[in-house]
Amino acid sequence: MRLLVAAVALAGVVWAQAPAPVPPVVSPEVHADGRVTFRLRAPKAAEVTVRGEWMTQAEKLTKGDAGVWSVTVGPVPADIYSYTFSVDGMTVLDAVNNRIKSSSRGAGVSVVEIPGGRLHEVRGVPHGSVQAHWYQSPQIGATRRVMVYTPPGYERDKERYPVLYLLHGNGDTEGEWSAFGRANFILDNLIAEGRVKPMLVVMPYGHTVPPNDLSTGSRGRNTQLMEEDVTKNIVPLIDKRYRVAPGARNRAIAGLSMGGGQSINIGLHNLDLFSWVAVFSAGVGGGGGAADRQAFEQRMSAVLADRDGTNKKLKLLWIACGKDDRAMAGAEQLAELLQKNGIRHTLLKTEGAHTWRVWRSYLAQLTPLLFR
Repeated sequence: MRLLVAAVALAGVVWAQAPAPVPPVVSPEVHADGRVTFRLRAPKAAEVTVRGEWMTQAEKLTKGDAGVWSVTVGPVPADIYSYTFSVDGMTVLDAVNNRIKSSSRGAGVSVVEIPGGRLHEVRGVPHGSVQAHWYQSPQIGATRRVMVYTPPGYERDKERYPVLYLLHGNGDTEGEWSAFGRANFILDNLIAEGRVKPMLVVMPYGHTVPPNDLSTGSRGRNTQLMEEDVTKNIVPLIDKRYRVAPGARNRAIAGLSMGGGQSINIGLHNLDLFSWVAVFSAGVGGGGGAADRQAFEQRMSAVLADRDGTNKKLKLLWIACGKDDRAMAGAEQLAELLQKNGIRHTLLKTEGAHTWRVWRSYLAQLTPLLFR
């Protein structure tokens, strides 16, 4: 051994000490009092900010050891939120957080959950299942996917269940109502409390034209094709594959934002299929202006003219929108149009804006009203 050490020394070999390991970054770190610490390793950055959907403006992070930027915010009210970092003006995800909300338009956003006894949280109750089905849509010319929630006990009993068709918004996919909206856990908890009649929830993909298609008429084409897909493909698929209770009185359709516009168009235009229609953060007019309202009135002329027949077929027409939501004008115009024509409906104005925090709440408020 002495000869080996001497040989190494004579050869001029220097044994370098291994560099100290870089400590892992933890982000987001949710504290017991509801505060949240965000961290991002970006040693060459000049400025880093974080923007969460609950914030009115971005928060600046402070650079610390090993190029790790950090900031603690809050306390933040219990819920599930999306957020992103901005590094020298470029929006990035949280590199060490594997919880991501997807997007129909490309890269998604990072997700943080603040626990606090909310209805969407996982509880020790019986749970249902969420399954994916692939099907062919000749109208769209594509193979598409639909997600289906079945309530606890579905696999063991022989009961037939009513069905809620639940549509997503423009920036989302068919997986968002379960992955981020937590529709399955909301239903599990409401069923366990005896507040909701057990039901199936069908969550289809709402984009029938490319999500980034902003050409003239693309929104109208999207809604028209979605109606064909729902009525000619999805409803028959569900009726065939699942034990569903028959008739329009056992079908509801609801959606948020883009899906809300689709729901009112599909639901009112197909009262032989749907007796329960709900709209979250959407309406007529609004961003589409007078032309949008006129097109809706023309399309629904027979439904609006037949007040008694429409009211007899409709069990519920429910519109909900946040007071700070950009869709409020459209929701109010829809309610005014229905009021003018004597169509029974409910307009619920709540606190909140165009966010999933509001839409989860709407789902929890709507489902106890259905199929009664």
